[in-house]
Amino acid sequence: MFDTQKKFDVAVIGGGPGGYPAAIKAVQNGMKVALIEARQLGGTCLNRGCIPSKALIANAEILRKIKEAEKFGISVGSISFDYAKMVQRKDAVVEKVRNNLEELITSNKITLLRGYGKFTSERTIKITGQDNLEIYADKTIIATGSEPRSIPAFPFDYKRVHDSTSLLELTTLPKKIAIIGGGTIGCEFASLYAALGVEVILVEMMPRILPMENETVSSFLSKAFQKQGITIEANAKVQSIDYTEAGLNVSLAGNKTIAADIALVAVGRQLNTSAIGLEKTGVYVQENGLIKVDEHMETNIAGIYAVGDIASKWWLAHVASHQGLVAGNNASGVKATMHYNAIPSVIFTQPEIGMVGLSLEEALEAGYAATLSAFPFGALGKAQAAIQTEGFAQLVTDKKTGQILGAQVVGHEASTLVAEMGVAIANELTIESVADTIHAHPTVAEAWLEAALLANETPLHLPPKKKAGLLHDAR
Repeated sequence: MFDTQKKFDVAVIGGGPGGYPAAIKAVQNGMKVALIEARQLGGTCLNRGCIPSKALIANAEILRKIKEAEKFGISVGSISFDYAKMVQRKDAVVEKVRNNLEELITSNKITLLRGYGKFTSERTIKITGQDNLEIYADKTIIATGSEPRSIPAFPFDYKRVHDSTSLLELTTLPKKIAIIGGGTIGCEFASLYAALGVEVILVEMMPRILPMENETVSSFLSKAFQKQGITIEANAKVQSIDYTEAGLNVSLAGNKTIAADIALVAVGRQLNTSAIGLEKTGVYVQENGLIKVDEHMETNIAGIYAVGDIASKWWLAHVASHQGLVAGNNASGVKATMHYNAIPSVIFTQPEIGMVGLSLEEALEAGYAATLSAFPFGALGKAQAAIQTEGFAQLVTDKKTGQILGAQVVGHEASTLVAEMGVAIANELTIESVADTIHAHPTVAEAWLEAALLANETPLHLPPKKKAGLLHDAR
C-alpha cells in the first residue's frame, strides 16, 4: 500500500505546454496532483523551441526595422549588432518565463516531482532523478512531447550539423548555412538567419517549401524569400553531408553540392513514448510512436490520457495546452471534448503567416461548394502608412451557406490577425457576420472585412473589375 504522501488523484508526466495546463485544470477541479518533469518546466516550447526562437526573431525584426529607417525619414548612421548579446537576451527571456511558470505551479499547490517518470503498472509510476520514489495515481496524463529527429545518413554532431535545439545555443553566426527541410522550423530559421546577414540555402525534398500548407501561402513565401536573398532548392534530396576543412559539403541527388559552414537538419521530430514503460500499462502505441486517444484524450486504457505531440497530428504548443485542459477535466470527472475544426497555425517568418480552418483545396475535397476571396494589404491605408504592404488576407467560404470554413493571412502581424478568424470558424460564423461587424480604421484587421465583402461580391476598396484577379494581386 502507498502512503498518502505518495498517492495522487492525478499524475501528469511531462511539464511542457500540454502537461502543466492539465495539472492546473485538475487542481482547479479539486484533485490532488503530481507533475513529473525530468528536465526543465515548460518543455521544448519554452526552453528549446517557441520562446527562444521568437526572442531571436524579435531581435532580427528590430534590426530589419532599423535598416529600413531611411524610408521613414530617419537617419541612423552605421548599423552593427552583437549576436552573442542577442543570445544572452534570449536566455534571459526563457529564464524569466520559466521562473514565472515554477511560481505558477507552486501557487496552485501542485506537487512537482523532478525526475524521469516511467510506468511500473497501470496505476504506478517510478520517478528517478532529483527525486527518487514510486507513486500511485488513480488517473495519469501522459505529456512527454517530442525531440528533433536525427537522420542516420547525417547524424547531429552539434558542432557543424545541428538540430533546432543546438542551433539556438550558438553565440556566433556562420557566414553560410544549409537548412535541410523547408517546413515551419526550417523556414523560420531561414528567415531569421537571412535577416542577420547569413547566406541561407533552404533545401526541401518536396516540390515547394511549406509543402503541407496552402499552395498560395507557400508560393507567396517563396517569392518573399527570394527577394531576401534566400536560395531555395526544391525537389532536392540530400544524399550526404560531408565534412571539409572549411565546413561542410551537402550532396544532393543529381550531382549537385552545396558548400556551407554549418547545417541545420529540420526534417521532423520523434515522439517520446518508447521508454516510459507503456508496455506495463497496455496503452496502444502505433508504429510511429503515436498514442491513440479518443475525443476526451483518453487512451484505450481507462484512466490513462495522452496529450500533445504524442497524441495528435497537430504538433503545436497551443493544441497541446487545449488538449491538456480537456484531459485535466476528464481525469477529474468533468466531461470535456476536444474539437479540431479551428486550429490556428502560425509561422514566424518574414512575412508572418497565420492559418486556421480549411484551405480551399481541403474544403473542395471535403465536398463543400467552396470559394476563395483574397484582399491585398497594399490596398489598406494602415499598411501603406506603416510601410507594411507585403501580404494578403483570404477567406475560404461555403457558397451555399456563407459559412467561413478557413482563413489564411500573410504579412505584418499575421500571428495576431488569425485569432479573429479562429473565433469565427469555431463558432460557425458566416461572411455576413464579419461583413456586418465594424472594424476599426485604420487597422490591418480591416483586411478581413474587405475579404468578407469580396466573398459577397460587394467589394468596397477594390474596383469591381479587379475581382477576377484578386488572388493574383494578393500575391
